[in-house]
Amino acid sequence: MEHIPAVAWLTEAASAAPRQGAGNLLRIVLIVMVLGCVLTAWFLLRGYKRKDD
Repeated sequence: MEHIPAVAWLTEAASAAPRQGAGNLLRIVLIVMVLGCVLTAWFLLRGYKRKDD
């Protein structure tokens, strides 16, 4: 395996970013974030339910 210096790797990544666009990683991060917010809200609001037995 060839060693690539960090500066060369960052330069290559920065030059490739405009060609690739946002990509699937951003979509996955956004979906996980939204699902996490929904589950957190459900978990927190569930505790406010009152049982009037």
